[in-house]
Amino acid sequence: MPNDIELFIDNRPVRVPAGSTILQACKAAGVDIPTLCHMEKVSSNASCGICVVELEGAKSLVRSCVQAASPGLKVQSASPRVMEARRTVTELLLANHPDDCLSCLRNNSCELQAIAERMGVRKKPFPRTRKPAKPDTIGLAIMRDNDKCILCGRCVAVCRETQGVSAIDFAGRGVRSHIAPFMDKALSQSVCVSCGLCTLVCPTGALTERDECDEVFAELYDPKKVVVVQTAPAIRASLGEALGLEPGSLVTGKMASALRRLGFDKVFDTQFTADLTIMEEGSELLHRLGNGGTLPMITSCSPGWINFIETFYPSLLPHLSSCKSPQQMFGALAKSYWAEKAGVDPASVVVVSIMPCTAKKHEAKRPEMRDAWLWWKEKGAESEPYFDVDYALTTRELARMIRRAGIDFAGLPEEDFDDPLGRSTGAATIFGATGGVMEAAARTAYELVTGKALPGIELEAVRGFDGIRDAELDMNGTKLKVAVAHTLKNARALLDGIAAGTSPYAFIEVMSCPGGCLGGGGQPVSTDWKKREARRQAIYREDRSLPERKSHDNPSVQVLYKEFLGKPLGHLSHELLHTEYKQRSV
Repeated sequence: MPNDIELFIDNRPVRVPAGSTILQACKAAGVDIPTLCHMEKVSSNASCGICVVELEGAKSLVRSCVQAASPGLKVQSASPRVMEARRTVTELLLANHPDDCLSCLRNNSCELQAIAERMGVRKKPFPRTRKPAKPDTIGLAIMRDNDKCILCGRCVAVCRETQGVSAIDFAGRGVRSHIAPFMDKALSQSVCVSCGLCTLVCPTGALTERDECDEVFAELYDPKKVVVVQTAPAIRASLGEALGLEPGSLVTGKMASALRRLGFDKVFDTQFTADLTIMEEGSELLHRLGNGGTLPMITSCSPGWINFIETFYPSLLPHLSSCKSPQQMFGALAKSYWAEKAGVDPASVVVVSIMPCTAKKHEAKRPEMRDAWLWWKEKGAESEPYFDVDYALTTRELARMIRRAGIDFAGLPEEDFDDPLGRSTGAATIFGATGGVMEAAARTAYELVTGKALPGIELEAVRGFDGIRDAELDMNGTKLKVAVAHTLKNARALLDGIAAGTSPYAFIEVMSCPGGCLGGGGQPVSTDWKKREARRQAIYREDRSLPERKSHDNPSVQVLYKEFLGKPLGHLSHELLHTEYKQRSV
């Protein structure tokens, strides 16, 4: 290519595009340079010093993540001088790092641990220079242990650059340097929205989800409890990866099988209530369009997004759909409709969610999410108050439980979900990808409005990883402009348009994380964003394989309305499936 340059990596020529860094050139040459602070397209502040290389004729080593490659440059990636420098940097980082690897959530997935092994570090020759930090463990979703922080800055960058939240930043100087929210408050007392992207990019155990595996195992062992589980759409495309299978492995049947072996009494699917969400949300949109309601209407499935708008744009809350997320709809129905149908005391039912999202932990404990208890109370039942959803586990936590139980996941047979809350359509499956809610809604709304089958069921215009995408839907002559955004920084751009009165849209889908739930903060730890594409392909592959691909065709949802709810937006639907969002104070 005319804009390529040639340089030499370890005496071998390599051609790369002009403007590449030495790190990128080394990668192109098949040389793996270790890094801790660098993260492609997000963070490259050269703070860690692990990625140093030696240049011919240069007195000092250079940091390859920020040093530009130039024509004819001669680079040594693993000279004795380079290896000694990397080893020394690793030892210096370990000087202030606690020796609790065996009990750390990031054991065997810690990048500092892996680099220490790679550098052959077997001792800590340098004394500690920082005072031990007190852990921040009061939050519902994310735990923070600054004693394990290596000041790489990845969390700061992803919070600021990807999400536009800036809940954390560098504070202090010298040995007092640390990362913290404003005024050194707890993370849960800051503007943090619990999206969890910081836990994905943190190379150590400084930022992790609140692990609830022990609590869920205790519930499974309690003979007085009826423990049911629901699994979000994105889990089937990422759980296999967390357990050592190839990224994008579709493990729906194996996942159901594993959950039964763990001891869950019923294995249901959040996709059932994803289909239900489309029925309620689609009906709400049509009601707003026909009755002069607040437009654009914005989806409400992503709890990190809900926290964001409640914190930063409370004046725009009327634009949110009043629908609960599929997780919370499921919890309310499991402890009302299903408990009554199964003849089970709802107070003994424990609902566990498997989610790709740390914010789901926060959502499950929102004080207003007790509608099943209120419904039974109105019917005369007496019990202590309980939440609709008791535990929300991440993909990572379920993988830990499966490993702890000694289950050979790869060798499991394929099994189905339980009825009636386990039946779903392809429209529900694609909820896991950004644009999926919009596409699922279009499949149903078109037919509700026109009475005709949607020509071309796949809405390609809203698929993909562009930050903001839009499309125009023709509803029997009525044109609706719609938009899709993923990451909160992109959501902010759309909200600013609404606030300014310039938004052309009638319906907007927002997902908090890159790629939607596929890139959620509770997914397998990785800084390789390319894995999202493999997961996305798996999601759409399952959609194409299912017999029903439109939410309104789900026979179990049809029975639910006939036997219990009556109709979308009916009295009981409002009581159990809808909520009100309020300004969040921090």
